[in-house]
Amino acid sequence: MISGTAGVGKTALAVHWAHRARHAFPDGQLYVNLRGFDPGGLAVDPADAIRGFLNALGVPPDRVPSGLPAQAGLYRGLLADRRMLVLLDNARDAEQVRPLLPGAPGCVALVTSRHHLAGLAATEGARLLAVDLLAPDQARTLLAARLGLRRTAAEPEAVDEIVTRCAGLPLALAIAAARAAAQPHLPLTALADELRRAEGRLDAFDGGDPASRVRAVLSTSYQALSPDAARLFRLLGLHPGPDITLPAAASLAGLPRSRTGALLTELTRGSLLTQHVPGRYACHDLLRVHATELVTAHDSDDARRSAVHRTLDHYLHTAHAADALLTCTRDPIVLPPAHPGAAPEELTDHQRALAWFSAEQAVLLGAVGRSPAGFDTHTWQLASTLITFLDRTGHWPALNTALTTALRAAQRQDDRSGQATSHRGLGFVESRLGHADAQYHYTRARDLFGELGDQSGQARVHQELGRISLGEGHFHEALAHARQALAHYRAARNRGGEAVALNHVGRYRARLGDHRRALADCRQALALAEEIEDLDGQAYAWDALGYIHHHLGEEAHAVDCYRTALELFRRTGDRYHEAGSSADLGDAHLAAADLDAAHRAWARALTLFDELGHPKAAPMRSKIRRSLDGLPADAPVTART
Repeated sequence: MISGTAGVGKTALAVHWAHRARHAFPDGQLYVNLRGFDPGGLAVDPADAIRGFLNALGVPPDRVPSGLPAQAGLYRGLLADRRMLVLLDNARDAEQVRPLLPGAPGCVALVTSRHHLAGLAATEGARLLAVDLLAPDQARTLLAARLGLRRTAAEPEAVDEIVTRCAGLPLALAIAAARAAAQPHLPLTALADELRRAEGRLDAFDGGDPASRVRAVLSTSYQALSPDAARLFRLLGLHPGPDITLPAAASLAGLPRSRTGALLTELTRGSLLTQHVPGRYACHDLLRVHATELVTAHDSDDARRSAVHRTLDHYLHTAHAADALLTCTRDPIVLPPAHPGAAPEELTDHQRALAWFSAEQAVLLGAVGRSPAGFDTHTWQLASTLITFLDRTGHWPALNTALTTALRAAQRQDDRSGQATSHRGLGFVESRLGHADAQYHYTRARDLFGELGDQSGQARVHQELGRISLGEGHFHEALAHARQALAHYRAARNRGGEAVALNHVGRYRARLGDHRRALADCRQALALAEEIEDLDGQAYAWDALGYIHHHLGEEAHAVDCYRTALELFRRTGDRYHEAGSSADLGDAHLAAADLDAAHRAWARALTLFDELGHPKAAPMRSKIRRSLDGLPADAPVTART
């Protein structure tokens, strides 16, 4: 039983194999196109197929019994002592196939269908084979076979573009190859440019007849759907992609999850979706284009806008709740109730929030980058919910792009709160990337938050300005910013922020040599973070205490503090601060004359910095090299808040 999406090459594979295996079936082969997805909707009746087989087997028309059961009995009897291959192509469902199965030990039935027909495995012992899209290398091989290796090798970039635009669908690749073969003197670049310009439409994938038109072939699968499944397929053209879960699909459709699950099963069974990982559904790019064409043609502007609104609210409200579980110091954004029909997911703890962000990262970035006109507020608010997660996982370029899009969206709406939040986020990520624009964004954010009277927003900006001052060696200035952040957080009654600001005050005092007062500040910060069960605040406090004990010469205490901080950073998924704390732990081990432990900690820091693509990897590598050469280690690699 060979299944797969329309145009994936099921029939071609089956016929190719049948030719290669013909010597194993000396008594012959039978073939019928069951037309399960014929554009006219006229699938072949099993009785008609059997009469055709009986005729091929030499049974005179007057000896064909009436009634399907009798005809099937005669058919199977004739095959009982033969070795034959029966190819049942393009089946619509299992009921169309069952009467045509030979049932003889020397015969093999080969079935193709866009539906999976798992029932044949359950009741008939069929072996299931799902045919997938071609990988890029396979697609290039197909084009080279059709056009000649010399022609494809001469224009590799054009070939790559054609492969990308064809989305791995053999039918699309075959049509593109046929068009190129018909014009041997036309550069492949011209075809690649045409496919690029046609993005969002299937017009370029037309071989001149219904069987070689991608749109027509895909339409037959769509026409076989129930009305509700057809509507859900169309609405998937509005989803930011690249894949979707059941809860998100339920919000997109505005239906209960139980009903939506049944519709996703129907779409998967019909090979219009694949469940590429458990719980996540996707379709290839040309199917997505087809869905977009259909939703534009068949659904009203209001219906499309409501579906987009439900989808964006699903992701925004879920991301807002997930961000709240990750940090107690976020800038509070008050969201209006979700659009009717949207059902955001309920996340109950820190680990589920991390897992949800990890799974949905590409979808969320897509929603920010491709949010349609009229949803600018969703754009900047959704981008703001990604700051903590993308920072901790080191996805700073992606975060920078999302926040740049968010700022433009807020500016279009003249939304001062959105502009302030986006400027603050851009200042943060620009400083992470070592860009000079960080100061500008922080200054603009500070002014806007001041105009709005937003105490928490001003506190966050002073917190980040303190970090910049620290990196520049301006410790008194950094301490002043930390004190201002503390005052603003207290005015806002933001206890999570207060804990972090106290920790900064202690860390900056330690840089100024006031270690005893710094110790008191950081212990107070730790107590507050523990009281409100803020894992981030606890991790930062333990890390700062490790730094202070190290500079007091109390290396055993420093090592214990850093190890506790590292455990917490791992729990919160904060890889950047885990890297910095590992580097500092190595310094503490070195001061305690434990060079092996220092190297292990530094090696972990280096691995993390390398994985994050952070510029601190280079000085960390230099430090390790110098220590291995018996030279004094460089100055500390990290300068963190």
